[in-house]
Amino acid sequence: MRASAAAGSGHPTSSMSAADLVAVLFAHHFRYDFDRPAHPGNDRFVLSKGHASPLMYAAYKAVGAIDDEELLTFRTLGSRLEGHPTPQRLPWVETATGSLGQGLPVAVGIALAGQRLDRAGYRVWVLCGDSELAEGSGWEAAEYAGHERLDNLTVIVDVNRLGQRGPTRHGHDLDAYARRFQAFGWHTIEIDGHDVDAVDRACGEAASTARQPTAILARTLKGKGVAAVQDREGLHGKPLPDADGAIEDLGGIRDLRVRVHGPVEARMLRSVPTGSLELPRWEGADREKGVATRDAYGRALAALGAARGDIVALDGEVGDSTRTEVFAKEHPDRFFECYIAEQQLVANAVGLATRGWVPYASTFAAFLTRAHDFVRMAAVSGAGINLVGSHAGVAIGQDGPSQMGLEDLAMFRAVHGSTVLYPCDPHQTARLVAAMAGLDGVRYLRTSRGAYPVLYGPDEEFPVGGSKVLRSSDRDRLTIVAAGVTVHEALKAAEALDAQGTAVRVVDLYSVKPVDRATLRRAAEETGLLMSVEDHHEQGGLGDAVLDAFLDGRPVPRLVRLAVRTMPGSANPAEQLHAAGIDAESIAASARLLVEQAIVP
Repeated sequence: MRASAAAGSGHPTSSMSAADLVAVLFAHHFRYDFDRPAHPGNDRFVLSKGHASPLMYAAYKAVGAIDDEELLTFRTLGSRLEGHPTPQRLPWVETATGSLGQGLPVAVGIALAGQRLDRAGYRVWVLCGDSELAEGSGWEAAEYAGHERLDNLTVIVDVNRLGQRGPTRHGHDLDAYARRFQAFGWHTIEIDGHDVDAVDRACGEAASTARQPTAILARTLKGKGVAAVQDREGLHGKPLPDADGAIEDLGGIRDLRVRVHGPVEARMLRSVPTGSLELPRWEGADREKGVATRDAYGRALAALGAARGDIVALDGEVGDSTRTEVFAKEHPDRFFECYIAEQQLVANAVGLATRGWVPYASTFAAFLTRAHDFVRMAAVSGAGINLVGSHAGVAIGQDGPSQMGLEDLAMFRAVHGSTVLYPCDPHQTARLVAAMAGLDGVRYLRTSRGAYPVLYGPDEEFPVGGSKVLRSSDRDRLTIVAAGVTVHEALKAAEALDAQGTAVRVVDLYSVKPVDRATLRRAAEETGLLMSVEDHHEQGGLGDAVLDAFLDGRPVPRLVRLAVRTMPGSANPAEQLHAAGIDAESIAASARLLVEQAIVP
């Protein structure tokens, strides 16, 4: 109450409903060393209802992690105590919350690491609000946890009946929530959330329950303890009208201390690397018939897994298409099938990353759009995750637009601190897959369905933020900038144009973010004209990445952008590229027109 009053904002009533729950948990059941947040035996606590941050910060004060002075900096500039907690600011926070419905899914990923990988004996405790259980992501998480029998996971649901604008869907009907959790294989306990003995017994029962995750469903009152606000509507997200008076009614300001039990002795278990990384090579027959970058991804990931014991792979039940199945066969103990639940796929990756693992999560590029909010919040958390989208663009062919990733480059380029890569060749793909493991933040790799010629040798280097100039001369009249599938179309167009007497430069812009500004600026200076060609919608993709190279006050060159501008149907890949105007014939025609216009007096 004092923290929210000092800030003039916050969610004290949402915190008050769960105060008894957190007090009992921290005093009796939570095992944690606040001086050593990285201790492998520490239990993990996830505040899924992130707006109740005053409760978490009050608990931090009670255990001595912060002092009263810092508590009262809540929500002020420069304070670690943000409106919704993030691990970027506080070492005891597992994951950023506040976008409701994400805490439980990420906690499932943490519990999965504890059960399948770390084997360190820690428990994962989640405080969840009743309102957020309207989110489908919570039930993706519940089903996954039940299927995996994550008995190291306990969710405490603060059923306080009131959401932001009024009553929740089920109010205080604890049975309604119990039936849903039970249907997914959970053990459930229904209690009065303000009966501290009942809370204590429920937490103990949860810790002793085997082969099932546990949901403690606690009936609580929003604003508990202060008559003026208790169980009343219209007070969500507001400081108490008379915080000083309420504090006096509760006995005045106190400086209670809670001694949290220490963690169990544990050490992290990691597979010992078997040796130096030996990436696959494609020679002979492979070079003749071509290789799909999705195939290269699968083989490169398996090789990376052999060299590094911290690499884990996740897939959305399309492993035979994304080629993650190669990793699954070679490293089954570090592979996680997440089924067709893309939000849980990304949440599991974030949870695994919090425990120090390096996840690669794969599905069709189009389906990652379902999980965009989890990707966004992963960036808020500073989570290091690798996401791989296959079957990108119209080049996939006959499956039609529902399967085509045409928005993914824009989506991932917009994510704070992200890296976006789009290889055109198997050796390039393999090198970038390996490079991703050492990067920070959200990393995205786009792969293609069809087989294309091998352009590079196995020892070629592809630094992130770089590009490759595949054709150039001092006679170049135009630079074609392409990535992935369109690199091959651009090269064919360049050959045709050269035969007609028009020399053009071709740049493979495999690093879409960060972009190779130096090469693009040099191309603009030397050729005067730029053309981007992408198997993606015009907005937010490769063309916009090219423009980024000129946003520092430099003159913007003339740029023509070829992209997918119409809604595709079903057709073979060659027909799709031609219909979209991004095949070799279309590129050559546009290039000729652009060069002709440039020389008109």
